[in-house]
Amino acid sequence: MADSSPIRLIIHGGAGTIKRNKLTNEREHAYRHALAQSLIAGHAVLAEGGSSMDAVIAAIVTMEDSPLFNAGKGAVFSHAGHNELEASIMDGATRMAGAVAGVTTIRNPIRAAQAVMTKSAHVMLIGQGAETFAAEQGLEIVDPSYFYTQHRWDQLQKAIAKERVLRDHDADPGTPLPGVDEKRGTVGAVALDRYGNLAAGTSTGGLTNKRYGRVGDSSIIGAGTYADNRSVAVSATGTGEMFIRTAAAFNTAAQVRLQCVPIAEAADNTLAEIAAMGGDGGLIVLDMHGNYAMRFNTSGMYRGTIGNDGIAWTGVFPETGTPV
Repeated sequence: MADSSPIRLIIHGGAGTIKRNKLTNEREHAYRHALAQSLIAGHAVLAEGGSSMDAVIAAIVTMEDSPLFNAGKGAVFSHAGHNELEASIMDGATRMAGAVAGVTTIRNPIRAAQAVMTKSAHVMLIGQGAETFAAEQGLEIVDPSYFYTQHRWDQLQKAIAKERVLRDHDADPGTPLPGVDEKRGTVGAVALDRYGNLAAGTSTGGLTNKRYGRVGDSSIIGAGTYADNRSVAVSATGTGEMFIRTAAAFNTAAQVRLQCVPIAEAADNTLAEIAAMGGDGGLIVLDMHGNYAMRFNTSGMYRGTIGNDGIAWTGVFPETGTPV
């Protein structure tokens, strides 16, 4: 295809009650710089004629390696004091998919998800089995201490003291309702390459103070991640249990493919269904023509996009953001 064919990358770094008066200029700049680096990494792949899959991985690896996000290096701690990671990825051309969950030693879970997709007969591997498989595939294995950050450790101590699960990006979450999931810090990406193929991926550390081997929507195909060239690529962030119960990513794609609903409206419909269950969050959605939406029903969502012109746009709050 000609070089003028549309390329597009969209990313998110989590949604939640992000308050303007609590987010300092310095911290906002740091987040937006990290988002821009992720966009630039993914765009470099697309601009050189690379695949949407490789662009999604490049973008997510950049965020997994940043301590700012609840994925990889910046992952939150479970109640037992462990960083338990999960990720998934899906190819819109073939609908092949891969996922890992409950892993503690894989530096970049999104790479492990891709390995499951391309080098195994399975879609999801968990725990020690996933780690053994990743090591056999030559992926980087690290000591669990690699994922430690003081900020996340302090969050865990605060959560334990209050006997609650803390949301990641919420500056002042208030008093939660009993049993309400407060997951917020997921990262994700969706991409369109110049060959017209879509891909989506999502990665997270889950919930601060989570217990019992809890797995969220980020590693579940159809809940946190979905891609289909016939409709859209989707990555989600938010209250994971509700995204699972509504099959949020697939739900959005199905509206576009089967009912011809515009992508922004489809995302809003999905978020409305989630809200009716008491959940919230955000979705990034992209179709094979380059049309996209970044929708959320929280006060903010770290997000960004880049296209053919190579200009990265980042934002946090509704209708904000500037080229960087």
